[in-house]
Amino acid sequence: MFDKSPDANWLVVWHQDTALPLGQRNDAPEWGPWSTKGGLLYAHAPAWALELVVALRVSLDDSLNTNGPLRVLPDTHRDGVLTDDQIEQRARDVRPVDCVASAGSVVAMRPLTVHASSKARSQHRRRVLHIEYATSMDLGTGIDLAVA
Repeated sequence: MFDKSPDANWLVVWHQDTALPLGQRNDAPEWGPWSTKGGLLYAHAPAWALELVVALRVSLDDSLNTNGPLRVLPDTHRDGVLTDDQIEQRARDVRPVDCVASAGSVVAMRPLTVHASSKARSQHRRRVLHIEYATSMDLGTGIDLAVA
């Protein structure tokens, strides 16, 4: 759940969502670094695993140009996991799209989509319920997604 309001107003720089919640640690070199968030184990995942996930962002309030909406760089989900320098280059080269939406709307996006949001310039709250779905909980070789 995201709740951008006059009391909680933040800037999110261009990035990809590259960490997934996992049921247990593994030694596969393509997973990591590891962290714990909200009691769940997370690891930065390889592109092939992130490509199995779609995020649905349900707008609980109107998402307006003035209340820090989600901004995306179209088609960047096709580029794999990018370095910080590559993300900065995409941000210079690709025209961003603001995902303005009415309350009750749903925006679907892939975790590898380069995205950001600016600070709100208005008093209008922007709450979003962020739900991630995967094609399978089993990512093979003993790697399972955790239920968050």
